[in-house]
Amino acid sequence: MTRPDLPNLTIIEHPLVHHKVTLLRRRETDSTAFRATVEQTATALTYEALRDIPIDPAEVNSPLGKATGWQLPAGRVVFVPILRAGLAMLPGALVMAPNAAVGHIGIRRDETTLAPEQYYARFPSVRPDCVFVVLDPMLATGGSADLALDRLREAGARHTALAVIVAAPEGVHRLLERHPKTRVFAAALDAGLDRRGMIHPGLGDAGDRINDTGAATNP
Repeated sequence: MTRPDLPNLTIIEHPLVHHKVTLLRRRETDSTAFRATVEQTATALTYEALRDIPIDPAEVNSPLGKATGWQLPAGRVVFVPILRAGLAMLPGALVMAPNAAVGHIGIRRDETTLAPEQYYARFPSVRPDCVFVVLDPMLATGGSADLALDRLREAGARHTALAVIVAAPEGVHRLLERHPKTRVFAAALDAGLDRRGMIHPGLGDAGDRINDTGAATNP
């Protein structure tokens, strides 16, 4: 589903995706179940994010004869999880494109200013036909995704998408203003941000819930 006011945002409208998001929202969902559900949701998001990926014709031999089909060349898709929470989405994304290349970018958020701070970045070689899909469970203020996309553009990326589980309107507006050609795919669009820049109702801190390193819910 797309919205007229957010033309580059696609919300994944599927009963199973709605079910997964509800499991992720529940405070009773432990870290083991949370990680597994993030991975499963990432598979659905990647399916949609790669719907328009260019593929090449291919001729293969089936058990009964030649067949003409299509194939996705190795490395045409590059997944870039934002550390640390985005790593939980990577296995689910690779289910859909196991021959994808993988880059990483580490970004932390200053809890006082909410400004993103990069501490690591390593990307595969950039080809003109590569499609880079940035992975992060949450799109809140949009600062981390904005910085990640800036770094990819600086590295030469021409085609980019962002796959998130839950987005806030503030983050979506920021991304689409700063990166108007980037498609954003989300499993849910929530009401907005609280005073700390956390998505409401959201999932809590996704990184903490994935790694069992903190409180499961927003105070």
